[in-house]
Amino acid sequence: MKKTRVLFVSHEIFPYVDGGEMGKISRFLPQGIQEKGKEIRTFMPRFGTINERRNQLHEVIRLSGMNLIINDSDHPLIIKVASIQAARMQVYFIDNEEYFQRKSLFRDTKAKFHKDNEDRAIFFCRGVLETVKKLGWNPDIIHCHGWMTSLIPLYVKTSYKDDPMFKNSKVVYSLYDDQFSEKFSDNYNKKLGMEGISNSDLKELKTPSHEGLTMNAISKSDAVVMGTIDVESPVRNHLKKSGKPVLEYQSPDNYIDAYNAFYDEVVMEDSVLA
Repeated sequence: MKKTRVLFVSHEIFPYVDGGEMGKISRFLPQGIQEKGKEIRTFMPRFGTINERRNQLHEVIRLSGMNLIINDSDHPLIIKVASIQAARMQVYFIDNEEYFQRKSLFRDTKAKFHKDNEDRAIFFCRGVLETVKKLGWNPDIIHCHGWMTSLIPLYVKTSYKDDPMFKNSKVVYSLYDDQFSEKFSDNYNKKLGMEGISNSDLKELKTPSHEGLTMNAISKSDAVVMGTIDVESPVRNHLKKSGKPVLEYQSPDNYIDAYNAFYDEVVMEDSVLA
């Protein structure tokens, strides 16, 4: 019997980025799910704060070399990989000199939000999907963690919906307390433009804010996980109206079993409906 394949995408994975609860879940959940008998792949950005030598990152030449067009400009996609020996798992890193070489995540030394964070998120999400295509590894579940992954549900359900790698993939989106108050540029929706994306697909992004990104991710996902207890009221109300299956917040003691069972339910729901 074919193993269920789970693709994990996060902008924080411990120990590469120590961002708290999201980073720990993104580190130990894939390991736990792999130990439950499922196949996994894990992706994150190659932030400039990550020490490549200490963490033994190396470029995967056969996966690198593609250019992604963001806002009419070409941006080379570089793929790196590292192993977490204790977990017997690999982490793939999406890299680009312009977007990910700076020694910070989302804010500069004066706590100012990077102006190109919106472009970095587009590049990261598309980079993950294109790399998975190159790997020839079609996931049953794509589990997204953090606002920087919020475009993956949109892309999977529109531009990539007929792609053999993703046409049967179910998308799960985790909600975290990772808000930012800044808004993206007025032409953000234009930057998102790809074949298969209509204006109606972007209705929650009329105001390109964290709230809008999150609501759009919920609308385009098949199921949602409460990765934290505290979630903004408008987002929770949107989630309730969506009618999507929800896994409520799980304590660190039992979340792996709960997530594993939730994945099975999401995959099983698809087979029952079919």
